[in-house]
Amino acid sequence: MVKITPDAEKFVSELLEKNKKTGYGVKIYLVGTACSGPQFGMSFQEKAAEGDLVVKLEKFSLFYDNDTAKELDECVIEFVSDPNFGTGLTIHNPNIKGCSSCGSTCR
Repeated sequence: MVKITPDAEKFVSELLEKNKKTGYGVKIYLVGTACSGPQFGMSFQEKAAEGDLVVKLEKFSLFYDNDTAKELDECVIEFVSDPNFGTGLTIHNPNIKGCSSCGSTCR
């Protein structure tokens, strides 16, 4: 199961309010695989789609399908703030140990 840090949860909650999406959740989905492992996308979603798994948090829920759930196992959604790259969310995957080159797939 995916985890979310308190700072990331606060960031998403504030983002939902700012965008007038109170009551919505966040859909997490696979967009592909790179040498750093699975790549995820996120979007606002009003309710769970058929077959979605739901993680209920204090102010919103996370939604994702079974295929995404396998890749999210043990992942942590974190809030990052960097003066060079800005602020946002990242999904840290402890199962990926890194790659020696971008031409290879690691798992």
